[in-house]
Amino acid sequence: MVPKGWFRRRLVLTGVLLALAGGLVAQASADPVIGSSNVVVADPGVPRPPGPPCQVVLFTDVTFTDFNARPYSYAPPGGCGGPWAKVVLEADFSVTAGRQYDRTATLWLGGVNLYFGTTQEPSAAVAPSWHVERDLTDYATLLRRAGQGQAIIGNVVNSTYTGVIHGTARLLFYPASAQVRAADVPDAVYPLGSDPVGSTTTLNSPTDTLARTLSLPRNVERAYLDVFTQSQSGDEFWYTCVPNAYAAQVQECGGGNFREAEISIDGQPAGVAPVYPWIYTGGIDPYLWRPTPGVQTLDFMPYRVDLTPFAGQLSDGNPHEVALQVAGANGYFSATATLLVYRDAHTKQVSGRITRNTLAGQAPTPRIGSTLATDSSGNTSGDITTRLNRHFVIEGYATTSHGRITSTVTQDVGFDDRQRFTINSSTYRQQTWQYAWSDSVSQSHVGNLLTVERRERFSYPFALDYNQLLASDGSSSSGSTVHQGYRQHDERRLLGMTVYAADIDNRVDSADTLALDASGAVTGHSGQQSAQDFAFRDSLGGCYRASLTTQAGALTSDSNGQGCPGQRNRVSWLAHPDGSPDSSLLPGH
Repeated sequence: MVPKGWFRRRLVLTGVLLALAGGLVAQASADPVIGSSNVVVADPGVPRPPGPPCQVVLFTDVTFTDFNARPYSYAPPGGCGGPWAKVVLEADFSVTAGRQYDRTATLWLGGVNLYFGTTQEPSAAVAPSWHVERDLTDYATLLRRAGQGQAIIGNVVNSTYTGVIHGTARLLFYPASAQVRAADVPDAVYPLGSDPVGSTTTLNSPTDTLARTLSLPRNVERAYLDVFTQSQSGDEFWYTCVPNAYAAQVQECGGGNFREAEISIDGQPAGVAPVYPWIYTGGIDPYLWRPTPGVQTLDFMPYRVDLTPFAGQLSDGNPHEVALQVAGANGYFSATATLLVYRDAHTKQVSGRITRNTLAGQAPTPRIGSTLATDSSGNTSGDITTRLNRHFVIEGYATTSHGRITSTVTQDVGFDDRQRFTINSSTYRQQTWQYAWSDSVSQSHVGNLLTVERRERFSYPFALDYNQLLASDGSSSSGSTVHQGYRQHDERRLLGMTVYAADIDNRVDSADTLALDASGAVTGHSGQQSAQDFAFRDSLGGCYRASLTTQAGALTSDSNGQGCPGQRNRVSWLAHPDGSPDSSLLPGH
């Protein structure tokens, strides 16, 4: 049999490193040039309000050549202390031509994560550069005071790994005015990590926990948790792993391929967050991601969990532990989370409790099925399926200055995965079709009156076809085809009437075939091509469409606005076309 697991792990671990009030939505890549081999993505940037922003530079042209953090000091913009309509982080990164791994990149302030992503791998001829943005408006309370932060991009530079990473980052503050309202932002921001400046926590197993015990205000009205769970090391390719019982038979990583973040408060299940199958720019086949990386590879989006049913419990004056675990973690996930709290400005004491929690007792245990069979010649074929569907309701009340508010989160979450194997003397083929989703409805009642309702749907379609063929002389080829999708629907209702709705669809398709000699060394590649399509629409009349294609590592086509009114992208500055979380009833409120 072709030792497929050997090849791919060797490839990665030894590094074949090869109103429409205004404005047009910002473009993440400015004026891409056909034929360029530099990084190009179709994602939108963060739309901005009209008027010039105030700016605070966090660091400029810092080099990352080791695993030491790069500290920086932060102070709010002088003469521009808020309130702000929007706050945006911008960062620009580059890596010199040569050989280098993809690296994890994080930015922090006072223990709170400001940015989480990975870096582009260079080549001998290309020194890639890229731009990322994150809407930090909901973190404005954190940014009103001075603090210490740090940038972390662990990197090795020596005679073999020569790529030096450079970075610059700034915060842009857009002041509120008579024309541009101030954002309704959380009153308090709490990192779950223990590092006072900021760092991720390693979760090696399902029992490892990222947790913090907090003494919260006694007038919590709403609460949310922003969650990042990034796969690393043995979990980097978690979406291809199989249950331990089949790992040796199909030459794959064990531990299964179901992953999900589990959130708890004082040990009680409080919510879940699906894990996105991010693929880094050295993953599977590095040529797949030149010049267009996978979905969100360079700029992860957090998943926001609604913890509002716990508002009364969190306000009781006692310390409370907020915790995060990753079901299925198998060495390891890198995690961080941030708790966002809205307070009742008109009372010092909110009281209440959880009255219903059907998530408790629903263990995240998937159903496994298999049709795998190995014949007398050692040929193996068949499918492994992994499925889990759960429905739960979490309800609690809080007695506030507005009356007794009952908050309910109803959620359906699912994971459906099928892996097909064809293994014989000349072929190792693994086909993976995966679909994870989350449907949630958050409701607030005053008495019997439904006042506010939020409906969100996230779905993560993913497919990988990995086909390795062995020739009679011992050489081989490894063809990979990847599809990644990110879909999001958001709908907000007031007194039963829809006041806002938005849809996002982000897709990346990429293919490449590696050629290897009999020793397993890569001798070339062929057929590299990729396409990205990004679409956003909302009920304010906003529309953003962008598409691009690449071939042989260079941009071959790029279009913007096709399919939007007037063939032009136009999005209100209040919207979130990038998919960043927003807990307001209306954009900008």
